Amino acid sequence: MDFFSGNRLPFALGLLLSSTATATAQSAADVLAPVRGQVTDAAAAPVPGAVVRWLGSTTTTTTTNNAGQFALPRPARAEASKLVINALGYRADTVAVATSGSPYVRVSLKPGTELGEVKVEARAPSYSSLTPTNTQVITARDLTKSACCNLAESFETNAAVEVSTTDAVSGAKQIQLLGLDGAYSLLTVDNLPALRGLATPYRLGYLSGTWIESIDIIKGMGSVVNGYESMSGQVNVRLKEPDKSERLLFNAYGNDLGKFDLNLNLAAPVSKKVSTVFLLHSDHLGRRVDRNKDGFMDLPLATQYNVFNKWKYKSDKGLISEIGVGALRETREGGQVDFRADEANAFERNYGFTGRTNRYTGFAKTSYTWPGRPYQSLGLLLSGTHHSFNSTYSYGQFLSGSTLRTTRAYDGTQQTGLATLLFQSVLGTTAHTYRLGLSYLHDDYREFFGSGIIYPTETAEQRYARQHRNRLENVPGAFAEYTYQNSRNLTLVGGLRLDRHNLYGWQFTPRLNVKYDAAKNTVLRLAAGTGFRVANPIADNSGVLLSSREFVIAPDLRPEKAWNVGGSVTQYFTLAGRPATLIADYYHTAFQNQVVADMYTSPTVLEISNLSADGRSFSRSFQTELQVEPVKGLTAKAAYKYLDVRTTYDGQLLPKPLTAPHRLFFNVGYATAFDKWRADFTVQGFGQRPLAHNPASMGHQHGSGEMELPYAPRFALLNTQVTRAFKRFEVYAGVENLTNYRQPNPIQSAAAPFEQAFDAAMVWGPTYGRLTYAGLRFRLE
Repeated sequence: MDFFSGNRLPFALGLLLSSTATATAQSAADVLAPVRGQVTDAAAAPVPGAVVRWLGSTTTTTTTNNAGQFALPRPARAEASKLVINALGYRADTVAVATSGSPYVRVSLKPGTELGEVKVEARAPSYSSLTPTNTQVITARDLTKSACCNLAESFETNAAVEVSTTDAVSGAKQIQLLGLDGAYSLLTVDNLPALRGLATPYRLGYLSGTWIESIDIIKGMGSVVNGYESMSGQVNVRLKEPDKSERLLFNAYGNDLGKFDLNLNLAAPVSKKVSTVFLLHSDHLGRRVDRNKDGFMDLPLATQYNVFNKWKYKSDKGLISEIGVGALRETREGGQVDFRADEANAFERNYGFTGRTNRYTGFAKTSYTWPGRPYQSLGLLLSGTHHSFNSTYSYGQFLSGSTLRTTRAYDGTQQTGLATLLFQSVLGTTAHTYRLGLSYLHDDYREFFGSGIIYPTETAEQRYARQHRNRLENVPGAFAEYTYQNSRNLTLVGGLRLDRHNLYGWQFTPRLNVKYDAAKNTVLRLAAGTGFRVANPIADNSGVLLSSREFVIAPDLRPEKAWNVGGSVTQYFTLAGRPATLIADYYHTAFQNQVVADMYTSPTVLEISNLSADGRSFSRSFQTELQVEPVKGLTAKAAYKYLDVRTTYDGQLLPKPLTAPHRLFFNVGYATAFDKWRADFTVQGFGQRPLAHNPASMGHQHGSGEMELPYAPRFALLNTQVTRAFKRFEVYAGVENLTNYRQPNPIQSAAAPFEQAFDAAMVWGPTYGRLTYAGLRFRLE
């Protein structure tokens, strides 16, 4: 087993093996005495599921049982004297048998050679019909439909995941899945948990789009193998593989804001068994742009250097090993156009923000597959991360009716280590697969949050505890997962996790995924399970740091827990003789305990505490999507999404701020023969969304019932891109936000950023209007 392929291998094996388990009965008049025998491997171990048939016949077949034994009826033809035996992972063999009597045949199969690479030219459906989870795949081809400079821009032609801007100063973005913030969805890179914890605010900018081979979007509860933190779903990013990537890929990108990106991928075989890929990325924005003339830069000045190197060893005896190391350095500077971080008293003279991040990662994955038993394997997965950052914000303190210009700082360091030992095998046949494993998670968080505020009633020890948020987590755990797949229409995956958290005790995590093929082209899925997560209240709400709100965090926050139940129906059909897909899904996420950031109750304070004992917090998500290919080369998809996300804030059940209940999506793409020309057009429509205003704006009076919630207006974004491909390179150009729509006054009280009314975190629409870009890709296969 190759652990790097995720959860698909058990199902693919079960499907392939069980689909051959067909024996054709014949009448007694047409057969002689059956031939019996046993199929074993080179070590004399039985081979279950091997296919046995007569040479030249496709109807008279059987399969071996758990002991490798078989009984095959023999046609009444004298020439039927040779058996053909096939088994996955072995070389096919042909043996002669006696043409009379009741012979007993023993066949020893030799291990098979690795299958050669097969290139599939047809376009596979984006919604998988094989996985038990509701999984949508964004391919490398899909990623070229937009600029895709980083992971945040990889979802622009996808309806399942929304990407939102957290504020109008820092440029940070986050994903939303099922209407919940990105912190509730598990982000994995090559099926290893990654970019979590303190990296959450800016993590979508830490992966270059040119590094990505594909993205799997899983709604609902995923596998217990990947941990206990997923609540709304999982986004798995598959990076380029050393042995499959193009030898060279160079990408250059530039836009009219003055941002430039350069990417270089280099892959090479070091030997017959060893290969490597070197991934480089750099981007830079050095131009101060203020298109709406509010005195603030529309995007921060930013520079990033990012490098990643993967090595892969693949033996011919079942051993596969992969290691990788990466490093990132990024700087950001935002705020007012006149802000200069290197000037004396810069943060008091003008409103500004600076951030510096250093990140180092490494991983090692090794799997061993038993010779002659492709269904049985052992894997060890190790990963480690060091993530540190320093950030400073201008801040206005309000003392006795006067304003004091000062700064507040948020610095953090996270060191994470993760180890997983995983064993997989079958119970009798590959229809029954199980996985057992042990895991260990080490998280060391060191945070400093200082705003210069001194409360006269607190002691020095209390002030230190308020400003320093240190947490050490050590979590050993064990898990088991069972998969049943019959040969016709049912796949069931049940998993259990039991983890011992050093701070919060035992945590039990059950999960279930069921797939049922109701008809040939109709797939039903059901998912249910729980998730557990320790919140990082400042990092999870970093956008609010770009406001005048004071953070008030309740002591002794408890972990978040949630149940997620949902399902989907997928219908594959043909329209005008071309393939089409219709899918509808619904998921309900209910929090038993949530860390709630209350922006409603007080206009000058962000109160962060656990959900009250009688409070409720839930998300209801419904989406339907249609994908069609009316003519060859032309693809289109349209989707509608409804979100009902509500939380109890100080006794009132209110919708989550800045979450649009209604969203429309439409994308159409056309490609000429051999992809010489490609063009894509995307429309995203957003409904009204509730706002939480500062005191300068009229709006909701929490608890008074005097006024209704204020809502942002509806709007739509239109994006398009055209690509021209040549033999070894292609050029592309595009426009984002064709209509030049902009949110009026995205920064409240921009003219007085040190006053109480200042708020740059209430962003619901584009802040810089139309964006044009162009780029070049050059590749050598």
